[in-house]
Amino acid sequence: MLEHGELGVRPLRLAAATDTYTLSGQGVETYEPRFTFHGFRYAEVEGWPGELDPSAVEAVVLHTDMARTGWFESSHELVDRLHENVVWGMRGNFLDIPTDCPQRDERLGWTGDIQVFAPTASFLYDCSGMLGGWLRDLAAEQLAREDPVPPLVVPDVLPPEFGAAPHAVWADAAVLVPWTLYQRFGDVGVLQAQYPSMRAWVEVAARLVAEGGGLWRQDFQLGDWLDPAAPPEDPGAARTDGDLVANAYAARSADVLAETARLLGEKDDAARYEELARSVRAAFAQEFVTPAGRTASDAQSAYALALCFALLPTERQRAGAAQRLAYIVRKAGFRIATGFAGTPLICDALCAGGEPQLAYRMLLEQGCPSWLYPVTMGATTVWERWDSMLPDGSINPGEMTSFNHYALGAVADWLHRTVAGLQAAEPGWRRLRVAPVPGGGLTFAKAAHETPYGRAEAGWRIEDGSLVVEVLVPPNTRAEVRLPGDGEVFEVGSGRRTFRRPYTAPAWPPAAIRLPFGNPE
Repeated sequence: MLEHGELGVRPLRLAAATDTYTLSGQGVETYEPRFTFHGFRYAEVEGWPGELDPSAVEAVVLHTDMARTGWFESSHELVDRLHENVVWGMRGNFLDIPTDCPQRDERLGWTGDIQVFAPTASFLYDCSGMLGGWLRDLAAEQLAREDPVPPLVVPDVLPPEFGAAPHAVWADAAVLVPWTLYQRFGDVGVLQAQYPSMRAWVEVAARLVAEGGGLWRQDFQLGDWLDPAAPPEDPGAARTDGDLVANAYAARSADVLAETARLLGEKDDAARYEELARSVRAAFAQEFVTPAGRTASDAQSAYALALCFALLPTERQRAGAAQRLAYIVRKAGFRIATGFAGTPLICDALCAGGEPQLAYRMLLEQGCPSWLYPVTMGATTVWERWDSMLPDGSINPGEMTSFNHYALGAVADWLHRTVAGLQAAEPGWRRLRVAPVPGGGLTFAKAAHETPYGRAEAGWRIEDGSLVVEVLVPPNTRAEVRLPGDGEVFEVGSGRRTFRRPYTAPAWPPAAIRLPFGNPE
């Protein structure tokens, strides 16, 4: 990046990011590195003879050879730019392994990053082969350990002290990434191949839960990493308690493993892990949730996890949590307040609580921190921190400051599934579900995905007081179409369909809670 007109190299840390080439003097020479790559937006060329013609230098885009399979567009220019930033961030980081960043002295296959981003990645590109291979590496690293905790990075090249303790969200990649690949590509083989790894991690989690008297308790969790409230020098200082995050994920992974066991005919395992999930959910509700639905950490990520991972046993708690989440989102002036754990879930949690317009309002917020703040600052990829660049154009002083980290771009999955309304209703897209949720003052949105059966499309537009929903269903598949407003449901076969209904847009914009002493800037 440029910082006040100069190359901002401090975030590269120890990466020199400099190529030196000595000409032989024998005719025209072409140099292209074969054993390294550089993540960058701006480059500096020194020692050029004469005046430099920019066309004399070519930047080559490198990433694993994957077919593009997903697209999104809307009537909102900044949202479309955000989506393209997500795509570019993925391209820059899917190079042999799913890395966290392509530029500084790291470029590691962090398990937590891909765990939260896999649903978005598997819509945008056919990454089944690449991620399937990476998961085999994860299993090899994990099962070679005396205590089979998945490493924080794959390949595991960190010093031993970094991988000594298990961390929720990151270790759960062993379970949740295979499940995502099965859901998106329909290949039960990935579950069969990864089942020993999936099972080994949940057995570790079960032991940790038992040792904690029914809940996983640990001095430190990466948890809701890079919560925007965390200071630059302490990126793990989140508003949501690490144990709350860990136990939410323990229940989620146990649920998924139970379902996987049922699919694979492992009946005893299915019963065991279903009971584990039930017991952790019950302990979670007792430890972290009041009877009225308040969570111990009164924070966006805590409520998002509780609502999206089915951790609230009573209707009163679910309703109370949804109301409280809506309140704190409005009180925050619609600024995002989530890190790695909460960001993929916050918009879904608001929609589950009956507040889709609050999700839109949060999506469209441009103040810092928000998804669109980096876009207004000229970002072309997704940043590691919500404020990797400060409003004055200076780079965040924290050591963890990258301008190409895809994790916070996980919101694109919500754009595909909810804003445009296109998602798989069965693994591998044999059945589609089309259920768009218009709002946010947008006048149209649409998504397309190349399924194994052909191209699927879903979208909507507002014209002349009507809402027009258009669907393209691939051959040999069927779709359930749920229209906004009256919620009427249609079952349709392959081909293109158009539905038109009278439409009154919801009130916009929703109001923030105005406090007597002023709101956040």
